[in-house]
Amino acid sequence: MSGGVPYYAEGLGNPPVVDETSLDLAVIGNCACSAFIDKKAKIVWSCLPRLDGDPIFCSLLKGSNESSNDIGFFGISLANYQKSEQGYLRNSSIVCTKLYDSEGGCVEVKDFFPRFESSGREYRPNMIVRILTPIAGRPRAAIKLRPTFGYGWGTPEKTRGSNHVRYLLSNMTVRLTTNAPISYIVDEVLFEIDEPVYLILMPDESLKNSIQELATSYLDKTLNYWNKWTRNLAIPFEWQTEVIRSAIALKMSSFEETGAIVAAMTTSIPHSSKSTGSSNEDLRYCWVRDSYWIVQALNKIGAATISEGYIKYLSNVVSSFHSSKSVTKISSVYGLSLETRLHERDLHRLPGYHGMGPVRLGNRDSEIPHNDVYGAALLTLTRIFFDQRLFVQGSEALWHRLEALGEECAAIYNKPDFTTRQKTGDTASASVHTYSAAMCWAGCDRLAKIAAKLDNKERAQYWSEKCKAMKEEITKRAWNAELKSFTTSFDSKEVNYTLLGLPEIGFVSAKSEEFMSTLAYFEKTQVQNGHVTIKPNVALNSATFRYIKVLNEIGRTDDARRLFEGMLKLRNSSGLISETYDLETNQLWGNFPMNIAMVGLIDCAIALSKPWSEAF
Repeated sequence: MSGGVPYYAEGLGNPPVVDETSLDLAVIGNCACSAFIDKKAKIVWSCLPRLDGDPIFCSLLKGSNESSNDIGFFGISLANYQKSEQGYLRNSSIVCTKLYDSEGGCVEVKDFFPRFESSGREYRPNMIVRILTPIAGRPRAAIKLRPTFGYGWGTPEKTRGSNHVRYLLSNMTVRLTTNAPISYIVDEVLFEIDEPVYLILMPDESLKNSIQELATSYLDKTLNYWNKWTRNLAIPFEWQTEVIRSAIALKMSSFEETGAIVAAMTTSIPHSSKSTGSSNEDLRYCWVRDSYWIVQALNKIGAATISEGYIKYLSNVVSSFHSSKSVTKISSVYGLSLETRLHERDLHRLPGYHGMGPVRLGNRDSEIPHNDVYGAALLTLTRIFFDQRLFVQGSEALWHRLEALGEECAAIYNKPDFTTRQKTGDTASASVHTYSAAMCWAGCDRLAKIAAKLDNKERAQYWSEKCKAMKEEITKRAWNAELKSFTTSFDSKEVNYTLLGLPEIGFVSAKSEEFMSTLAYFEKTQVQNGHVTIKPNVALNSATFRYIKVLNEIGRTDDARRLFEGMLKLRNSSGLISETYDLETNQLWGNFPMNIAMVGLIDCAIALSKPWSEAF
């Protein structure tokens, strides 16, 4: 292997590729940007210069037939293609794809975004490096680089130099530097891969080193970086490979510059094969409501640096909130740089995944009140007062800021809010949601604990009394005696997956009579073939993981392990999982990879694994 890097790959030996758009994709990234690669080494999705940027490759949402006028992909088209194998280099984000032709030829493609320490700083450039190496026979391939801009609208102008091609996009210019003949690249000519071919796509800058030296050294350094990072993870004895892959994917979902973690790296992948488009969302943003669960999982695996970055990001989110009467409220979702204007609009330039549009930019959750975000922020920021590993520790200024959040929790816990995708003008759909109310209670509960830690007895008593009154009302109004179950909203008869979160935030014991009765009713109405559904035949993967964790907590460990093993089989061949699962077609759907689903996988693996002390 070129570059002197030892070759250990995960997942090699996959079955022959079916040439159609699917979520059986590998992801590369460096905590600034990312790219999705299909089984034939085609890059089908990549946003630059950030995870939420304009995609220069977007064939995931438009299909691709590689005709002369098709755009939005970066392909390696092998002559007489027969099959492929794909996997990650061990414990890294570097993808290796082997393409075989029908004449015994084989070419290996390594793809990565560079990521390593340089001059005491993290180096994470907007750069895709592709290395093609002949393995057997005399393979021939055509390099098809067809970037776009304006969400699939524009075809960039091209200019060429002696060793590069420049593509003039609307907001930036990118340059492909290569040792392959430029005429072959521009004209997409089939040529023999008889020596390593290096392809470096980056902003329009000249390389200071030879392309071979840069590509191979960056490969070595990037592999060493990821290997070192994974060595420092605290992983369970069982399911180590699955947890490591999820942890790497979760790290790639972070925008390290600000600390934000996107919900997913894609937009507008429908929930199922029968979706109408109403569920299509742009999830390339940061949801406050997920912050507690994400930080909990990161701390369990010892990924303190990502966790601390996310806590700092959230601290900036709440810094503008001064009092319960403040005009500034905490939004449900923020952009990577704390943007709040994420107005949702449909982009008709792209037909959508499998033609199932619309493709959306922005998210209307930014305009919809979700009362649980105040509690989620409090639960997450509480760690600053208790975790001495963190560089930033709790201060009096932060304490007063958190108390303002607590006053908001106490003021709104019994007020209506909206669920995801509801319209703010539809007042009839607003309800007092039990999970939102319980999260507000949990926020005030954590303030009582912080006050006790600070030895402020007066404030500890104040918040404890608030909690007691809040819990009494929530329990009374969220409990349905007829159903013998907590309900999704006050004074209702509906239940959904949000109730599964009540034990973990401390609102109720998982083994309490009330929750056990709730779980029994939940299983009758919301669980289908071991999956938690959000509509018939559509399972929400993160909710299923949460259900599995609850089963383990109440002592149904055998059931939990069986369902967990089943969920692991749903992951794609690269070990990644999406937002939803279609129980009719047995396929992954929804935005991808879904960070809260990977958090659930990590949580379940840690909870269910045999402890290291009993391992051998």
